[in-house]
Amino acid sequence: MLRRLLPLLLVAVALLPSDAGAAKKLRIVATIPDLADMTRQVAGDLVDVSSIATGVEDIHAVPMKPSFAVVLNRADAIILMGLEVEHAFLPALLDASRNPKIQRDTPGYIDTSIYVRPLEMPTRLDRSLGDIHPMGNPHYNLDPGNGKNMVRAIVEGLSRLDPGNAAIFKKNGDAYVAKLEEALARWQQEAAPLKGKKFVSYHPDLIYLAERFGLVQVGTIEIRPGVDPTPSHVADLIEKMRQSKTDLVIREKHYPASLAETVARSAGAKLVELPTMSGGQPETKTYIGFIDYNVRTLVKAVTGG
Repeated sequence: MLRRLLPLLLVAVALLPSDAGAAKKLRIVATIPDLADMTRQVAGDLVDVSSIATGVEDIHAVPMKPSFAVVLNRADAIILMGLEVEHAFLPALLDASRNPKIQRDTPGYIDTSIYVRPLEMPTRLDRSLGDIHPMGNPHYNLDPGNGKNMVRAIVEGLSRLDPGNAAIFKKNGDAYVAKLEEALARWQQEAAPLKGKKFVSYHPDLIYLAERFGLVQVGTIEIRPGVDPTPSHVADLIEKMRQSKTDLVIREKHYPASLAETVARSAGAKLVELPTMSGGQPETKTYIGFIDYNVRTLVKAVTGG
């Protein structure tokens, strides 16, 4: 797939006009809508921000389009989740962009994982374990407690690119972090009914959410990360869920619905569907709206509200 797309990406970039008369705003590309929203909160009208993903995709398999390379070619910075969560699409797009400003280890390469404490650090790397991330579980955006760490990295990254506006970035970042902390206190209170509730997800991407709100993971519909379920695995999982009285099956919205429905029905669990990024639902256009939706949906499922 990458070999077929790369020539098209390179042609698209080669046909770009010159950059004369560029606007003064920083042109920022984020990999996911969560980061795009945070960047807007930090920089306001000092930047133009776009996102590669829209929020409905599997972050491990965002489709590549020639237009992405064109946008990246003109970008002053790329803001990414890191921990190799974008490994399936971002390295090839950065190569095709032919933009030296946004390559790894440059000021325009802003990795928001640098202040995050990764969970599930592997003790060994073995293909038999599935698609293991060597730097730890990368789905940290699902824990709103990591929001302030992400914002900190964005503020520092933008300040490197535009030191003249560093004070504005810091002021706006501090104000947004205050909103996040106020919302986090509310979410912790609202999510009290989730503590101790047992769940199964399709992929092991809810570990940060579970740790934040006290949920207990029983298993996954996948055999291992990125390894499709077999009938025997599903049968064993359902039996395990029955024995443990699992409360919820959480289907990340980009995964197949029918199997998750079957597992929930067979195990006597409640099925819940959640986005894993901002933009995955109409109500989740902002990061705070995204977390609001997930907390509200989970609490409604366990309380019958």
